[in-house]
Order: sequence, then C-alpha cells, then structure tokens
Amino acid sequence: MSHEKHHHHFHDHHHNNEKPAAEMTKKEYEKEVKHHKHLEQIGKVGAVAAGTYALHEKHMAKKDPEHAHSHRIKEEIAVTVAVGSLAFSRHEHHEKKEAKKEQHSAFGKKHHHF
Repeated sequence: MSHEKHHHHFHDHHHNNEKPAAEMTKKEYEKEVKHHKHLEQIGKVGAVAAGTYALHEKHMAKKDPEHAHSHRIKEEIAVTVAVGSLAFSRHEHHEKKEAKKEQHSAFGKKHHHF
C-alpha cells in the first residue's frame, strides 16, 4: 500500500492560462489588477451581508426564546462567514498590490502631470 497522499492546495493557485509575468502586456496587468480589486470588493460585500445576517439572528434569538438556540447557531455561522469573507478580501487586496508592483516594475510607474 502506498504511503503517498495527494494533497490539494488551492492557495497560490493561478489559472493555467495565465502568462508568466515577463510575457504580460500592460493591458493584461491592468486587467489583473482590476480583477483582484473586483474580488476584494466582493469579499467586503460578503462580509457586510454576513455581518448583517448575524445581527439579525442575534436579535431573533432574543425575540424568539423558544428557538433561541437555533438562532445562536445561525448567528455563529454568519459571523464565521463574515470573518472568512474579510480574510478573502484581505488576500485579494494583497494580490492586487502584488499585481500593481509587478506592473510598475515591468512598465514603470504612472506619472501624473497636473
């Protein structure tokens, strides 16, 4: 019996069709930055929605004592989802920063002329 285990690690997972950084065009860098910004915003919206639902369930636990246990469980799950969404948002923020950093090193920084 083989002692090898197959582990699936999804962190640092990138699409197979992505080009190496050295081969990307300026437009592709901008598209990647925009993509990470969009996912960051989705994470924030998810956190707000889950947090709002957690507050609702906390209120329902007080209002409906007969089913308070169920409401507290739903509240805890919603809080966990909110924390996960914030972590995802933070991850995407760092991915966005890294993409911008790569773009600046490949093409130079934008110069604003006022």
